[in-house]
Amino acid sequence: MMRPVDLWHQLILALVFLTRLPLGFLLPEEEVPLSRALWAFPLAGAAVGAISALPLFLPGPPLVTATLAVVLAIWLTGGLHEDGLADFTDGMGGQTRDERLAIMRDPAVGSYGTLALLGCVILRIVSIAALGPLALIGAAAAGRSAMVLAASVLPPARPDGLGRAAARVGRDQLWAAGLIGAVLLAISGPAALAGIIAGLLVTGLVIRLARDRLGGQTGDVLGTVAILTETAVLASFALCA
Repeated sequence: MMRPVDLWHQLILALVFLTRLPLGFLLPEEEVPLSRALWAFPLAGAAVGAISALPLFLPGPPLVTATLAVVLAIWLTGGLHEDGLADFTDGMGGQTRDERLAIMRDPAVGSYGTLALLGCVILRIVSIAALGPLALIGAAAAGRSAMVLAASVLPPARPDGLGRAAARVGRDQLWAAGLIGAVLLAISGPAALAGIIAGLLVTGLVIRLARDRLGGQTGDVLGTVAILTETAVLASFALCA
């Protein structure tokens, strides 16, 4: 039987894993498996969205406050998902599966990755400039729910790494993460349905690319799913505003 303290430790682990928040001291001495904390990923995303939305309450041009919100979000996550997007996009230029995986492990960012990052950041900024704080919370939660979905349907592409650690997704973890993400998205605005559709389309596209060209998922794939799903939700909200 799951105890409340276990759920608390799993939530803290999700925050420690997905953000730079210094909360590690709240974890117990015994290791908490990451696979048991996947249900809390959308809550960790919501926390990132809530904190990064603070600049939107400042006076000033919307584009400036939106830019500050995106910069704060990148700082909070250590650019984890943006790094995954850059590596994944560069890797798609490889000719074979092994070559793609090797490119994704190269710390250098190529032209494909640079263009993907620029497009993603610009689209997030202009979308957020037309939205309110609740949209950021819902979109960030949806992005982390999409990570759990991708990890549940794709096998690990490597025998090691982040993707392997997050690969053992139980059905209860998937349903909990999906429900939490859907609820947070539903209360984020009247365009929730459009956000869900856009998020699922982008998530499905990345999953298909990862399956066809990599044979599964890696940490970079999960990061790509998170940031592109979040961006798609924000863009759909802005288009419906």
